[in-house]
Amino acid sequence: MAGQSVGSLAFDEFGRPFFILKDEESQTRLTGNDAIKSHIIAAKTVAGTLRTSLGPKGLDKLMQSPDGDVTITNDGATILKMMDVDHQIAKLMVQLSQSQDDEIGDGTTGVVVLCGALLEQAEFLIDKGIHPIRIADGFEMAASCAVKHLDTIADTFTIDPKDTENLVRTAKTTLGSKIINKCHDQMAKIAVDAVMSVADFETKDVNFELIKVEAKVGGRMEDSMLVKGVVVDKDFSHPQMPKELKDVSLAILTCPFEPPKPKTKHKLDVESVEDYRKLRDYEKETFEKMVDQVKDAGATLAICQWGFDDEANHLLLQKKLPAVRWVGGPEIELIAIATGGRIVPRFQELTAEKLGKAGLVRELSFGTTKDRMLVIEECKNSKAVTIFLRGGTKMIIEEAKRSMHDALCVVRNLVRDNRVVYGGGAAEISCALAVSREADNIKSIEQYAFRAFSDALEIIPIALAENCGLNAIQTLTEIKARQVSENNPALGVNCMENGAGDMKEKSVIETLHSKKSQIQLATQLVKMILKIDDIRSPSNM
Repeated sequence: MAGQSVGSLAFDEFGRPFFILKDEESQTRLTGNDAIKSHIIAAKTVAGTLRTSLGPKGLDKLMQSPDGDVTITNDGATILKMMDVDHQIAKLMVQLSQSQDDEIGDGTTGVVVLCGALLEQAEFLIDKGIHPIRIADGFEMAASCAVKHLDTIADTFTIDPKDTENLVRTAKTTLGSKIINKCHDQMAKIAVDAVMSVADFETKDVNFELIKVEAKVGGRMEDSMLVKGVVVDKDFSHPQMPKELKDVSLAILTCPFEPPKPKTKHKLDVESVEDYRKLRDYEKETFEKMVDQVKDAGATLAICQWGFDDEANHLLLQKKLPAVRWVGGPEIELIAIATGGRIVPRFQELTAEKLGKAGLVRELSFGTTKDRMLVIEECKNSKAVTIFLRGGTKMIIEEAKRSMHDALCVVRNLVRDNRVVYGGGAAEISCALAVSREADNIKSIEQYAFRAFSDALEIIPIALAENCGLNAIQTLTEIKARQVSENNPALGVNCMENGAGDMKEKSVIETLHSKKSQIQLATQLVKMILKIDDIRSPSNM
């Protein structure tokens, strides 16, 4: 930092300069291979934590936050986000998982497990005396070889809004490892229908802001549904207002139902009963004028971002104008998009053209509780949809939300790039075989890194086999032999039955985009870690 001394310059007896670093005795320092091995141990520990969560038979983790909140999940990004990690490299692994989640939405566990396997293989090569930079370069070359091979084994899916069977099969693969897999047919269909409703096939993009995920504790998971409209966690402001409205014109207001307050700091003194009555009449007159303005515009329902008091509420009931108060900003925007209305900041600006249109607005009530929600359906713009999830406990609901997010992301990725590869470790085994073959053609020392990369790719099918109770090495050997003899890159670990199986027949499908991203992101992080050979940190760390 400018103006701060980090050390001093000195000269030895021959006049040669050397630099004395400040506070060197209070710092701990690791250099060379010791530093790299320290990183590798930290990364392997993080990867080992997630390894048992991989695949449809993967186990869940229970995480407790400092304030006592409990989360049960097997989503890699969520586990790492909630883990309290101090080591610098472990934090990089957390960011790696988050990058995969932000870019792809799925494969967050696999990318961390692969990164840990690559670093484990790098450790063996360093022990053999190979320079870390040569290992990193070899891994990068091997990753590009694997990515090219993925292009050759990928299949193309036709994306047809009328026939979504292919998309549902892919979404079911994603949901297979989640807690909601008991009704993954229904959940996959909900995710696909939601994306198809808002997808723009010309630009091949999906606007996730038009898909709202709302959840309510209680009921069965099978009660979850897709609403072609907006679900708002509010009810009508007065219990005597009608519970169902048809052919509704909505006034979407961000101005409160209350008399205007002076914007200065002057106070109003009421010195007599007459003054009080005048003030009371003025307030009543203002309320009536506001309600009349809304009614005159042709509105049959007022959606208000702010609250209003009992007097205004009673007046709205008298004037037969149903209203909803305290509707949040994001929900207001979604209602405006769905109904084609305009958000109105002042009553004076409200006109018939700015009203939103909806075919049906109804109030839902749940079980024996007094919880109610509003459903706005048959909207002018059918592109806004809401996924409404139910579940027995808050933890199940939260995990269902995360699972639905993964499924939505996978379907969106297929809309963007409709090429797929097959899961169950089939793509990784095929890439491992291709990288191993390519290693024979390399004359430089990088061929060691190629073979190590090939071994690291096999960690995914090994972990899948271990997690479903199979003999991992025997299963892997059998699949590799069959892939070579039958020339079938779709053969992988069949976690639901015994051993090897054709993933194409079993409809275990992953997007090509996700698989490429896993290999590239893991390799980039490994290269970065292998380049660090000096760690300086305060001695109390």
